[in-house]
Amino acid sequence: MDWNALRIFLAVSETGSLVAAAPRAGVSHATVFRHINALEADMGTRLFDRARGRYALTEAGQELQALAREIARGFEAIDRRVAGRDGEAEGLVRITAPRSFADRELPRYLTDLRRECPGIAVEIVTSNHVLDLSDRSADIALRVADSPPDHLWGRRLLSIGWSVYASPDWRRTCGPATDLSERPGQTLLAPAGTLAGHPAYRAAQAAGGRWDTIGSDDLTTLASLAAHGHGAALLPDDLVRPGLERCFGFAAAPPNTLWLLTHPDLRDIRRIALVMGALAKAFSRDPRWKSGGVQPRPAADIA
Repeated sequence: MDWNALRIFLAVSETGSLVAAAPRAGVSHATVFRHINALEADMGTRLFDRARGRYALTEAGQELQALAREIARGFEAIDRRVAGRDGEAEGLVRITAPRSFADRELPRYLTDLRRECPGIAVEIVTSNHVLDLSDRSADIALRVADSPPDHLWGRRLLSIGWSVYASPDWRRTCGPATDLSERPGQTLLAPAGTLAGHPAYRAAQAAGGRWDTIGSDDLTTLASLAAHGHGAALLPDDLVRPGLERCFGFAAAPPNTLWLLTHPDLRDIRRIALVMGALAKAFSRDPRWKSGGVQPRPAADIA
């Protein structure tokens, strides 16, 4: 059986459509259509029920999906093992990072690396979602989490507190405050979507904070709204920027922890080890993290 056909089948089964599967598989819509039809013909059964452009797995398709995932894991393991023999300081390294760190820190931190290791190409995948490092969607991940997934290896970089921030004009208009309890019912820019369930925002609401009529499901956007004078925002301290002033810290919010992670099979690849080392060193030396509510963490490796 053709592995490419199975790979495309998995993309369709996981996205539910040909259009969404094409970019994931790195082929055209027509190629996806052709491979799915050929696979069904070879197997002599329908793998998908089709309705209004959506592809839902049949019972036979579900059985094949389970087998195809096992095969995919085997190919991914081979790919990582072979890549792990690469001892050269050259080649591509994909780093996935939240937008705040991708916009502000990585452009500065990669300057020395590019000068010292010109053979290493870096691709930044800007995302707040957890990418699967097992399938090489990314080689290195910067992620904020209480604890990283058990199957990854890396180190803690920072412990990041939370504070209320606002523009200078907003602070002059609304007056100073040093705690949410000083101003019961104080209005804060509203978290939306899944962000509303974050422990920091639940703690703010429990402390008497109230939500404004404008908000966002993205922390960077909340920071931008606050900087443009739309109100005060509860933000992690790494998001401080020009145009924002720290009103007061909010210790009731559990601090964020920033991790630098990779797959254990990739940790000894020279180019990946060099990039991880360079990033860890840059975070530890940056004076920006030695003020406010952000504290460098010991560079303790995790298994």
